[in-house]
Amino acid sequence: YFDYSSPFAYLGATQIAAAAARHDAELHLRPFLLGGLFRAIGTPMVPMQVMTPPKQRHASQDMFRWARHYGVPFAFPSRFPMNSVTPLRMTLQLEGEAQARFMERVFAGYWAEDRDIASPEVLTALAAELGLDGAALLAGCQDPAVKTKLHEATAEAEAQGVCGAPSYRVETDDGERYLFWGQDRLDLVERVLDGWRPPAG
Repeated sequence: YFDYSSPFAYLGATQIAAAAARHDAELHLRPFLLGGLFRAIGTPMVPMQVMTPPKQRHASQDMFRWARHYGVPFAFPSRFPMNSVTPLRMTLQLEGEAQARFMERVFAGYWAEDRDIASPEVLTALAAELGLDGAALLAGCQDPAVKTKLHEATAEAEAQGVCGAPSYRVETDDGERYLFWGQDRLDLVERVLDGWRPPAG
């Protein structure tokens, strides 16, 4: 589960495909509107803005440390927070490899290159880089069915117990289900895929 507005979702997105491939796991991307979820569950719209100064500093350092750890570019964007509705709706119109590539490109555009991913011009350009019809995807964002799809995706995230982005739901061959919040839990995701079964807590 991801939204482009989260720096940690970007960091997780740089790793999740490789993690799934290492375990021959089937990966399903779940774009959803984080702000809509926050409204529904009573979380501040921009959690970092209500943290104490020491916690803000730690959270900021954490982003850069994880980026260095993963070996991926990271630059906190000049436009934050941002409206992610349009890129999310564009993502929901895609499937499979095209969806994954678009997700990765939009994330990198925002969190590594400081591109304005709320801009239609920027989004169509990013899509064009991948050989996608950005204009058609942009037009599709006004389709009531696409709008409904984003609402339903957000409601599904809430129903599954998601409280932030990224979140990872792991469904095992033996019928167990686990939900992990945060890209720093990817090691636990991989342990479950290896057969570990954590206690319910």
